Amino acid sequence: MAGAPHGGAEAFFERLCLAQHAAGDDVLPVIRRDEARAERLRAGGLDPVELGFGGVFDLFTGARLNRALMRFAPAVTVAWMNRAARFAPKGGWTLVGRLGGYYDLKYYRRCDHLVGNTRDIVAWINGQGWPADRVRYLPNFVADLAGAAPAVLPGETRLLAMGRLHRNKGFDIAIRALPDLPGAHLSIAGLGPERPALEALAREAGVADRVTFLGWRTDIGALLAGCDVFVCSSRHEPLGNIVLEAWSAARPVVAAAAQGPSELIADGETGLLVPIENAAALSAAIAALMADPQRAARIASQGRAAFEHDFTEAAVTARWRDFLMDVAPRRKAA
Repeated sequence: MAGAPHGGAEAFFERLCLAQHAAGDDVLPVIRRDEARAERLRAGGLDPVELGFGGVFDLFTGARLNRALMRFAPAVTVAWMNRAARFAPKGGWTLVGRLGGYYDLKYYRRCDHLVGNTRDIVAWINGQGWPADRVRYLPNFVADLAGAAPAVLPGETRLLAMGRLHRNKGFDIAIRALPDLPGAHLSIAGLGPERPALEALAREAGVADRVTFLGWRTDIGALLAGCDVFVCSSRHEPLGNIVLEAWSAARPVVAAAAQGPSELIADGETGLLVPIENAAALSAAIAALMADPQRAARIASQGRAAFEHDFTEAAVTARWRDFLMDVAPRRKAA
């Protein structure tokens, strides 16, 4: 995995490696050099290999990766997103490419199988010509966040949004919804290049006193426990780990109908879906939950049930194990 220091796909890579190790599987994480990530993996009992995973002039990572894999002798190698797939060598193992978005499939030409973490991504891969028997849907899991001590968040009604401060995440839409939600306060957890623009927008909209930028936070369970409604206003969201985290913490979710939330959420049952780029619809949905606490509690409970059924560590790790055993090379009898 050659991803960024922070991100949902990168965090899930760590969680899955640690869960597979805890379940008794032999796992060798190979990562782009990142001391914090390596330390987290070591703390969980793994011994990661750190490589450069550079650009087109990186002449060393490919050979070093091949040597590391030859020493470990895996049955299956999983290339986690584009850059890892570009470097991943063929060998005596089955090569699997894992996609968390609608990526350019040229990076995965050497792969024997592909994994998508939503059904829509799997359908899209099939539509690009990959046969159905070589593509599998395997969802993400998130930590069980129920029971965390709540963080203190401001506001009469406490709204929470989380993610990288990037235009795709649509935090500007959530801010534009606030003028129609008197008494509501929006807390946004995350870092990114859009923060100055979002701060300026809050001032222009007259809600700067009702928006708090929390920065990068690791106490996700506490933040969710401290909010009344979780808001996902993304323009583009292939999956939406944040929806799963809100379900895990039994928080009601209002989400823009991007690809991932639309697949996850049964509208009116496990959350409320609104059109993308529609601040008025977003504010109306939030207001409806604010006005009906029993409905909000019911939606939160049904989201929690969806998490328990499909997105726990045990459930998803078992699905990964079944898949890896299914695609591993068959050993010849002696």
